[in-house]
Order: sequence, then structure tokens, then C-alpha cells
Amino acid sequence: MRIGIVCYPTYGGSGVLATELGKALADKGHMVHFITYQQPVRLNAFHANIYYHEVQVPTYPLFDFPPYESALSSTMVDVILNQQLDLLHVHYAIPHASTAYMAQQIVAKQGKHIPFITTLHGTDITLVGKDKTYAPVVTFSINESNAITAVSNNLREETFKSFPIDKEIEVIYNFVDTARFKRRDMPHFRDAIAPKGEKILLHVSNFRKVKRVPDVVKIFKQVREKMPAKLLLVGDGPDRPMIECMCRDMGLCDDIRFVGKQEQLEDVMSIADLFLLPSDYESFGLAALEAMASQVPVISSNAGGLPEININGQTGFTSAVGDVDRMAAHAIEVLQDEVLLEKLRKGALEQALRFHIDNIIPQYERLYEKVIG
Repeated sequence: MRIGIVCYPTYGGSGVLATELGKALADKGHMVHFITYQQPVRLNAFHANIYYHEVQVPTYPLFDFPPYESALSSTMVDVILNQQLDLLHVHYAIPHASTAYMAQQIVAKQGKHIPFITTLHGTDITLVGKDKTYAPVVTFSINESNAITAVSNNLREETFKSFPIDKEIEVIYNFVDTARFKRRDMPHFRDAIAPKGEKILLHVSNFRKVKRVPDVVKIFKQVREKMPAKLLLVGDGPDRPMIECMCRDMGLCDDIRFVGKQEQLEDVMSIADLFLLPSDYESFGLAALEAMASQVPVISSNAGGLPEININGQTGFTSAVGDVDRMAAHAIEVLQDEVLLEKLRKGALEQALRFHIDNIIPQYERLYEKVIG
């Protein structure tokens, strides 16, 4: 098949999932065309079956905000017609579903039928999509999609609750490449972070309010009071300066490292003992799944789709949003009990294998064949 993938090219979950999906499809012989405004961060190696089409957005004095949606639709039309695409798969509803619909209508005037699939990822529904500014367009473009998927049952339910959707939404979970995310013995790296054998806690996010990174620091403070420990904070975003000030005020700077965005995230996962994700909401929690594939138990909130992957007492522990004391108590319990830690490591890996990329990609292929047929 000739597949066009439209996504955000950033470190967010939707862009990561879309890129990894495209790479996996290319490995299976499909021709994959990425359409976005810059090369996706995980599209970092040459592949004969992968093509990248950059959306060029002209700037004119007339526009305070250059019309990206129009440029994106025009680029979609160009790729559809010149590369003879069989379908479009757009990730994150805003604005990709509406631009796909526009492109579909344009090429139909030229005798070309192109179906499009919209995959919902989370904040496009639970946050941005609910804004009255966008809601009518989001509703219309989702309903006009030839197929709709969501990355968790929770997100599917939230979509039906929030919008008058008149089509079925198929749940196809996010996936993990367990050949990439697997625990490796990296003693030199671990010694550089924890030279005295301290426990290593890890958090990965875009440092936005919904991730509750201050809770991560508060949890770590309680852990640090009970045992020697280090905290690695991976990523970047608007809350990072505030978190840095918070660490200074709490006297934790010597034990916390801000390491920024990391492309080789699997190496960082390999040295961690515990993964912290106390978010207000996660439609799925891809970073948590990648940690679990690396045999790192997860301490998380029970928000959104997190309980669908982080099974309480088997892969880690879940607690109510904002319950820092309970999350800290669970973290301390796990880190002080090697038998429990080993049990959770084994459970985390077993759970991650259920979301192995080889189990998920065929579900997308079957859906593609259905909408093309």
C-alpha cells in the first residue's frame, strides 16, 4: 500500500506513535509518505520505503498567523496525486482531520478517491478539542473520517461523551518496540548518575501542567528522605524553569538532573529503577509503556487510560491524581523491597509484550485494507 501519514513531528506521544508506525509499515514493504512541517524527531535514519514531504508555509505581511492548514491541505493534494496514495492516516484531530477532509474533496474533483483515517491521541479530544473555538470543526471532521481509531478505551469513551460522533471508534492501542526498549546492562552510565549505588527514579514528559511535574519532585523528596536516590528529569517544556526553582528551594539540586530531550531514551530507561507519571490525564501513557518494556515498574496516577496499561500491584502502582503521599509510599515500598521490585520488573515486561509492535501493526493493516476496499 501507499500510505500518507500526517502528524506533528515533535516529541509528543502522537508524533512518536505516528513515526514508529510509519517505520514499521515500511519494514513490511509498504510505501510510507510523511507529510508535516519538519522531519519527525524519530525519523532519523534512511529507509528505502520512507519519503518525507515538508509543508512549506509562505509568509506574507497580510497574515499575522500564516495559514498552515491551507498549506498542509495543498501539500496533501500534491502528494496524493503525484505519489498515487491509497489512503491518508492522520494523527491528532486538530487540524489534521479537517485538512484531510479538504484534500479528499479537492482530489475527488479530479476523479481520485482517497479515504482517510483519523487516530485520536488524547488532548485533541480532552483539552483542545473541547474548546468552543474548535469543537464544531473537530466534530465534523471526525464524523467525515472513513475510519476513526483511539489509543485507549478511556479515550474512546471520552470522545463519545464530549462530541456527537455518529461513527464507531475502534480502539487500537499504542505499541512499543521491545527490540529497542529492553533493559541493557550499562554499569558505566549508571555509575555516572548514581556513583554510590543510589536508586534512580525517572520522569519523561513535555513539562506541561497536565503532567504534574511538581508532584514528581515532591514524591522524590519523600523517597530521598528514606534512602539515597537520584532523579532524572527527561524532556523540556513551559514548566521547566518553575521546576528548577522548586528543586533549588527544596535543596534537592545535587540529586536531580535535568537532561533535556533525549533521542536515545532506551539508554536512560535501562538504568532506572522506577518510573514516575502522576499526570492529571493520560489517554494512554506511551512513556510508561516504554519504561515497562525496559523492566522499570511504574508509579502513576489512575487517570485516563493509565490503568489499562499499569496494572496495580503487577506492573507498579496507581493512585488518585494529586495523592503524592500515597505515590511516595508506594515508591519507597518498592525500592526497599528487592523481591517486590523484581516481581514488578517481571510483570512490567510481561505487560509490555502484550503491546509489542508486531501485535498492533496488523490491526492497522486490516483497517487500511477495509477502508481501501
